[in-house]
Order: sequence, then C-alpha cells, then structure tokens
Amino acid sequence: MLIVTTNDIPGYRIEAVLGEVMGMTVRSANIGANFVAGFRAMGGGEVTEYTKLVYDSRQQVTTRMWEQAQQRGANAIIGARFDTGAIGTSFSEICAYGTAVVAVPIPEGEPGATPQSAADARNRPA
Repeated sequence: MLIVTTNDIPGYRIEAVLGEVMGMTVRSANIGANFVAGFRAMGGGEVTEYTKLVYDSRQQVTTRMWEQAQQRGANAIIGARFDTGAIGTSFSEICAYGTAVVAVPIPEGEPGATPQSAADARNRPA
C-alpha cells in the first residue's frame, strides 16, 4: 500500500487515475475522557485522552479511504490529505481524502527508477 501526500510517486508510473477517495468519521469523546481531560487542561501540556482519540480517528479514516481505493482497483493513493472540523461543541469530523491511482514500479535500468521501485518491479507477479 502506497499512500503519499505528493502528486506523484518517485520511481513509479501512474497508469490510471481512478478518482477521489475518502474516509470519514464523526467522533465525540466519552464523558469520562472529557472529565479527565478537563482536569489535565488546567495544568497545561498534552491532553493524552484527546490525542489518542484523534490518532485513532485518523487511522480509521485512512483505512476507510484505502478500502475505497482498493474497491476501485487502485494500488496507491496520491495527494492524500486530512481535514477536520467541529460539529457543534461536542463532535469532531475527521476526513481523509486523496486520488486513487494504479501505480506501476519502474524497473532497474529505466529512467526514473529508484531502489524501491526496482525491488518492487522484481517482486511483482508476471
């Protein structure tokens, strides 16, 4: 799986663009996490309860985006981004989006090849 924030993948040729894909979730912290986080915020520093919530949410939306890309026949996503927003005072929306593509590794000896693409090209089924 290749997910990159760039619009190309060094060492790979984009052979097909399959369109935008995304994953989304809307979350709220549970009352216990909000209670503990409120006390932690008084002292300053990282609010680990919310950090974990955001990290888990990003993992979930990335997985959903990747599943959508696979359903379209992609093996990579380029131009990947995250977006977040508030819904009222209690909910957060987290979205991952990018462009699903078919990326083919450039073999060793061809212009644009990289060590990674050469290895991927060698290991690719015929």
